[in-house]
Amino acid sequence: MNQLDLSNAALVQDEMGRPFIVVRDQGKKQRQHGTEAVKSHILAARTVANIVKTSLGPRGLDKILISPDGDITVTNDGATILSQMEITNHIAKLLVELSKSQDDEIGDGTTGVVVLAGALLEQAADLIDKGIHPIRIADGYDEACEIAVAHLDNISDVVDFTRENTENLLRSAKTSLGSKIVSIAHDKFTKIAVDAVLAVADLERKDVDFELIKVDGKVGGALEDSVLVKGVIIDKDMSHPQMPRVVEDAKLAILTCAFEPPKPKTKHKLDITSVDEFKKLQAYEKNKFEEMVKQIKDTGANLVICQWGFDDEANHLLLQNELPAVRWVGGPEIELIAIATNGRIVPRFEDLSAEKLGRAGIVRELSFGTTRDRMLVIEECANTRAVTVFVRGSNKMIIDEAKRALHDALCVVRNLVKDNRIVYGGGAAEIACSLRVAEEADKRPGLEQYAMRAFANALDAIPMALAENSGLSPIETLAQIKSRQVREKSFRLGVDCMQTGSNGKPQKLGAQLLLFPLVPEFQTCWVPCWHASFAVRLLVFPPWSSIYPSRCPYYSTSYCSSMMPTKLYRCPVVALNRIYIANSSHHL
Repeated sequence: MNQLDLSNAALVQDEMGRPFIVVRDQGKKQRQHGTEAVKSHILAARTVANIVKTSLGPRGLDKILISPDGDITVTNDGATILSQMEITNHIAKLLVELSKSQDDEIGDGTTGVVVLAGALLEQAADLIDKGIHPIRIADGYDEACEIAVAHLDNISDVVDFTRENTENLLRSAKTSLGSKIVSIAHDKFTKIAVDAVLAVADLERKDVDFELIKVDGKVGGALEDSVLVKGVIIDKDMSHPQMPRVVEDAKLAILTCAFEPPKPKTKHKLDITSVDEFKKLQAYEKNKFEEMVKQIKDTGANLVICQWGFDDEANHLLLQNELPAVRWVGGPEIELIAIATNGRIVPRFEDLSAEKLGRAGIVRELSFGTTRDRMLVIEECANTRAVTVFVRGSNKMIIDEAKRALHDALCVVRNLVKDNRIVYGGGAAEIACSLRVAEEADKRPGLEQYAMRAFANALDAIPMALAENSGLSPIETLAQIKSRQVREKSFRLGVDCMQTGSNGKPQKLGAQLLLFPLVPEFQTCWVPCWHASFAVRLLVFPPWSSIYPSRCPYYSTSYCSSMMPTKLYRCPVVALNRIYIANSSHHL
């Protein structure tokens, strides 16, 4: 650790008379300019990319993240790793935003896009050393990216599926889960993801409403105990232990009003000076509670879901009137229950009517383990599209990672529903695009051909990382795959990460049919290219310490459509008018 030279230090006081030391050490620090500044920023971005590179693929390693509070997270999800890193360099922050936007828009492929963006910046540094201007590099990257995206269109295959025939959806979801912690229950989670998406999907409109899919978890049991419930699960139980645990043919009164006597809106004070006055107040409260219970009973409701709590007296009256109730149900859960049961949320008792009741076939309590934790399950709802994935695991860390893995699989299936074109995994798509871009680069007369070759080399970073993480020789494996792809004209050849061989022959290269939606691969090409091009352009504006991504007129983390299209220079959402996802690193 560098020691400060205190020989030139001065003791001064502020306006309040508090002493502090001024160390005249700033003169030794120098601002970086030119190529040095460019390289320092690119080095920071490469460092971030190298951290997550070892997590790529089915053989990728998990990272242990420790928060300032001492909480431990074990994950290989790129977005989770980067979101918990404390990064100060603004170019490196671009990669964090890149991973976040990929996770928000697509749901999977957060590691692959960061690795590719880091490789693009690394190649850009070599071109800058040769004297090529950053603007020419960025233009070459844009041109190469258009060629790669067009080639992905050409090599993609169309897969058919229906609600009855889900084999291709299952294989695609299984590919996504290959590198996750839930691979121990591969088939179980694959089927859960596909069934959940198909339950809420409108196949005619090619639309999937994720709001109808709730993912919940409870510590205890094993991953294999996870289930998909055609209904809603809430982490609550009946308000009184003597209330029935099962309600059949349930009619739900969904209340957001307090189950208590009315109070003045303004500040109030009630003085009770005698026993008679207290008894009158007690009788008034009881009458009000009985009136509320009667209003609910008159509508035909046999179960109350209340957002707020109620005291023991109200709870006792509900029990006496054989009206089961659940209290302290959160706002999002209230909304989901209302959607699932086709009920209306009632803000006042006076507005309650039979038409506003929600309906469900059965409402029952589940109990878990020796601690007798209870949860409420609402099944056979009027709106059969609402589903809940209930995840079990031995501890909270495993449940959280299982939820992240399931989210990725749900997003992959959703994207196949929206666009049923696929490409093949194991780096096969990246290698095919690399060969195509390198071929086209030789036909360009200008300086852009150097940037296009650099783009082709950067695409090789994905299959090389897959091979390295799988214990294979990266360069040898990549050379063999490229040779076979050119010789056999097959774009299905990729890195055999699991080393299972294909066609019954053990070999390092396999034509394993690892299905990825085309949507992911487009985004995997476009977004890193756009961020790398933006970063390269950003590096030409001094002073370096004052450049912030948000100040660039071309920059928008969420690709905001409210901005003028001319300001969204190469925005993938504007350019393609589609959303794409994932990462070609997972394997069957």
